Amino acid sequence: MADDLRVFDRRAGHMVSEPVLGDRLLRWAYGGPQRRVLGWVLFRHLLVTRLLGWYADRRCSRGRIAGVIAGLGIDVTEFRDPPGSYRTFNEFFCRHLVAGVRPFDASPEVLCSPADARLLVYPELAGDACIPVKGSRFTVSRLLGPGHESAAAGFAGGSIGIWRLCPADYHRFHYPAAGREVERWQVPGAVHSVNPLVLRLGIDVFAGNLRHVTMLELERFGACACVEVGAFGVAGIVRTHAAGPFSRMAEKGYFRFGGSTLILAFPPGRVTFCADLCRRSAEGVETLVRCGETVGRAASG
Repeated sequence: MADDLRVFDRRAGHMVSEPVLGDRLLRWAYGGPQRRVLGWVLFRHLLVTRLLGWYADRRCSRGRIAGVIAGLGIDVTEFRDPPGSYRTFNEFFCRHLVAGVRPFDASPEVLCSPADARLLVYPELAGDACIPVKGSRFTVSRLLGPGHESAAAGFAGGSIGIWRLCPADYHRFHYPAAGREVERWQVPGAVHSVNPLVLRLGIDVFAGNLRHVTMLELERFGACACVEVGAFGVAGIVRTHAAGPFSRMAEKGYFRFGGSTLILAFPPGRVTFCADLCRRSAEGVETLVRCGETVGRAASG
């Protein structure tokens, strides 16, 4: 496994190293001689992840908060509530931010980032397949799960954005544009880490992990498949918005303890991702974006 994980910080304008929570465990579990046994115990079943979630909901877990803030360099000035007010690690992990700290463009033709994350965009799929420069390929039909092949067919030749959240991030996610929910379902699966160090091993993470799927109808963008992917240590994906219409950047839900991923899929000819994102993604470089940032626009014509 690679020794360093670097991403492009869009706001700062340069490459930065990403600290990885549990880096040693990750490398040991996926790279050591015991990886087959550990993989079965840790990632193919939910027991360990649920135990971690149980611990993160206990008061004894609050002692970890200060160390994680310092170790990951998290900006506490963005917190709505002071760090000392969180009763458990999960309360800190699912924290709210100060109102207005994530501004966004209200123009209807703008596609906003739904989360703080490291973003890869793929402007044109090969059929319904996403073929990353680094990492394992997957298809939209597998991503949406069995029984939804007809829905997946509408995204052939379309585009996809992959937002990877890490433990340092704000873990609430939002709608990228105004619209309405059409349908939602869950797909069972494993709980592999979504870290790029793992993706490069060719493990079927996005279409193999447990996930929540929501079919959206977005103003100016049309159909959109929004997929929330669970991962190791993610004890729950919580939806805070009831089915129905929603406004731009309204909260959709949040991930409980652990890093995870959001995937947005669009039919062909609906969205044009920003040129800087396309350029770096073509090189296999993730771009660190913040919730609300402009990541694309409705395609003309």
